[in-house]
Amino acid sequence: MESYALLLAATLNAGTVLAIAALGLLINEKAGIVNLGAEGMMLCAAIAGFAAVVHTGSDLAGFAAGMGAGALLAAIFGVLVIWLNTNQYATGLALSLFGAGFSAFAGIKYVQEKLPERPQFHIPLLGDIPLLGPALFRQHPMVYLAMFMVAGLIWFLYRTRGGLVLRSVGESPESAHALGYPVRRIRLGAVVAGGALCGLAGAYIAVIYTPLWVEGMVAGKGWIALALTTFATWRPARVLLGAYLFGGVTMLQFHLQGIGVNVPSQFLTMLPYLATIVVLALISRNPAWIRVNMPASLGKPFYPGS
Repeated sequence: MESYALLLAATLNAGTVLAIAALGLLINEKAGIVNLGAEGMMLCAAIAGFAAVVHTGSDLAGFAAGMGAGALLAAIFGVLVIWLNTNQYATGLALSLFGAGFSAFAGIKYVQEKLPERPQFHIPLLGDIPLLGPALFRQHPMVYLAMFMVAGLIWFLYRTRGGLVLRSVGESPESAHALGYPVRRIRLGAVVAGGALCGLAGAYIAVIYTPLWVEGMVAGKGWIALALTTFATWRPARVLLGAYLFGGVTMLQFHLQGIGVNVPSQFLTMLPYLATIVVLALISRNPAWIRVNMPASLGKPFYPGS
């Protein structure tokens, strides 16, 4: 039973990375922007966060550096696609490739670096409950913050005027522009906010989840987070559930190896990506369902003068 408690704890930890990044991408897509550069932003944020902790000893500084790196790259992406009208998909892929190369170059001298001793977190009383305590109540605060982020985003999108405006920009930017809303600035704000969350996810990987720096350490999590937005049909609560599902699949490979299941390690490693493909294939069988939930202007450029 203890092994299952450890599996659940690892699932929550792994799912937190995907949830934070996917929530950022969800904000982008609610405004009508597709950013395929999540992988590159997360890698740059990971090295920025790791380096910040190495030099300052502060995890908060690492998270701030990661968010700053993600927001900066997202702002550059936003200017290119929103004001210069470059292709969103090509620009996002270029950002992903740039992030992979730049992070590898910038992180060369940090490969052998060690972070200060990682603190252990424990909620009094609850953390002592047999089985559930170690699984649910001895997590890093960021795990619980991700849950609050989901609740906060639901409230913002569906209970506030700002959320209504953001969704209207994603549905019909022409109508929002006709009503006097600054569509381009709203979209840029959404892109920067989404980039900051992707950066936070990248920093969490390097500072808490691993914690170390190696080239390419994000290992496709940015792409899985991107797929999660479609899997969740652009609903924040479903994003969280999907993140834990994919996190569980990721951790299952280590659990199976730990209990001695005789399965080739290469097959176990590909499980998260295989699950992503299967889920997207199942969803694509009902395109009408996707169209109902997908922002109508997703991926489409907006020209204020037209």
